[in-house]
Amino acid sequence: MKIPFSRFASLLVTGFLLAPLACQAVPSFARQTGLQCIACHTEFPVLNSFGRQFKLSGYTLSLVPTDFPPIAMMLQPSFTSTGRGQPGGAAPGFNDNNNAAFTQISFFYAGRLFGPYADKIFGKDAAAIANKFGVFSQTTYNGIAKNWHIDNTEFRYADTGTIKDKPITYGAYVNNNPTMEDPWNSTPAWGFPFSSSGLAAQRPPTPLIDGGLAQQVVGAGVYLFIDNTFYVTTAAYHTLGSKIQKDLGIDPAGETQVTDLAPYWRAAYVKTVDNTTYEVGTFGIATDTFPGRDSSAGRDHITDLGLDAQFQTAFGPHDITGMVSWIYEWENWGASQTLGNTANSSDNLKEFKATIDYLYDKTYGAAVQFFMVDGTHDALLYPNSVIGSPASDGLVFQLNWLPFNKNGGPAFWPRSNVKFSLQYTMYDRINGSSKNYDGLGHNASDNNMLYAEVWIAF
Repeated sequence: MKIPFSRFASLLVTGFLLAPLACQAVPSFARQTGLQCIACHTEFPVLNSFGRQFKLSGYTLSLVPTDFPPIAMMLQPSFTSTGRGQPGGAAPGFNDNNNAAFTQISFFYAGRLFGPYADKIFGKDAAAIANKFGVFSQTTYNGIAKNWHIDNTEFRYADTGTIKDKPITYGAYVNNNPTMEDPWNSTPAWGFPFSSSGLAAQRPPTPLIDGGLAQQVVGAGVYLFIDNTFYVTTAAYHTLGSKIQKDLGIDPAGETQVTDLAPYWRAAYVKTVDNTTYEVGTFGIATDTFPGRDSSAGRDHITDLGLDAQFQTAFGPHDITGMVSWIYEWENWGASQTLGNTANSSDNLKEFKATIDYLYDKTYGAAVQFFMVDGTHDALLYPNSVIGSPASDGLVFQLNWLPFNKNGGPAFWPRSNVKFSLQYTMYDRINGSSKNYDGLGHNASDNNMLYAEVWIAF
């Protein structure tokens, strides 16, 4: 949809005035707990220690009675400008450059699986068990692709107990995105940038675990958090059938298909000192795959191994979260080379991200991320690079304003929030070069991107 900048400015103002202005990243959680969003977040969606425990407890904590089902909604009007226009349009129906759009419109069913109705459905005794089941379910309208589809979705069962007098939280889950279950913001599913434009000219390649399977798979796993110190989970994922994906609004064409069950793992060590929490961990997935869902030439094998760390501290009006992740991907192209998709029989891909996110007085925020991708040169795998390289690096800067984050909104609609963001992505290299990376005169800076967004949750 083509919208002049003047109309986009009006759109932002209208979104501001109409947005039901207190909060959670999903306001149904706030309604269920009766808490302000800063009980679980610094700025949404960055979780603090209490927010991580709420997630590990299966989204089921409830502190106030309510008769309203656990539903919520999110709007993301946005504006995108790139360093160089894209002839023919940044996407179908959009201008070459300077585009306004509704990046996302999402509906959520999130909280206790049976909402506030478990007593009425099952009776008081059975409801004590039913209320240990939780859900985070998101359905999204993509304003760039102009379609509805299932988004991040997870069902959980969670409970508590002890092992040798040590408190434990344990549970099981089913979800559609590896790392979605993770309670830290240093792994891909909930990592920074928390939102971005779908109108970028070029993006660096990413490991499979970093979004390459999102919404295309279903997986089941179990987890254990011991003494608020050791976290471990294991799961197995498999690609959904093409008909099921289409029914859920996902286009399966050209996707990497997980052929059998792909094991996923995650382990983390957590330490809290005074007001600072530290986490260091590892995660990964190993997959046999059909490239582009084509089984005619055998299988590829892809293994991703990730390392991550996070620290989070709060003092006075200051909240600081630091996140680091590194992913190494081994790629054995048993099928892809035969099909002419790769020049090499094996490759590797490495991704590094380091982010600092700062929030002052629960209201004014800033974040900066350094990102770097590198790996084996492969002329067929990276056709947009004149030297066949994935090497890319740059910085992401973001400014945030959350005017209602600290004290909540007006009494007529307290379970809502709004975040204004201005994000700038700056590339030093993309596809192996700073200048003329594709042999057609395009420079890395042509992909620099200014992205303005209003994130409204209610």
